[in-house]
Amino acid sequence: QAQLVESGGGLVQPGGSLRLSCAASGNIFRADAMGWYRQPPGKQRELVATITNGGITHYADSVKGRFTISSDNAKNTVYLQMNSLKPDDTAVYYCNADLVLYNRLRYTYWGQGTQVTVSS
Repeated sequence: QAQLVESGGGLVQPGGSLRLSCAASGNIFRADAMGWYRQPPGKQRELVATITNGGITHYADSVKGRFTISSDNAKNTVYLQMNSLKPDDTAVYYCNADLVLYNRLRYTYWGQGTQVTVSS
């Protein structure tokens, strides 16, 4: 079993910055990929950014140039640096991870979500 624990959400003014962190823990052999999704109020969950254990990144068009995803493979931790935040970035942000456990089986896990509110 494994779990994801997120931190770093909060209230920020437009144009401000926040950094989200997500740490995976448990019987983890390898993290194949980790990423962030978000669910704005009244909307469906959408992809924000992903990163593979080889460092390949992918971003939603809406966050390119403003958000940066990074990871620390040794710590099974993924980060999301969010700059130039806009009110449209307001959402619950969820960490996602594809983990291979010590039983060599691959599972997808979700964090509990962290609220990001961009408002003046």
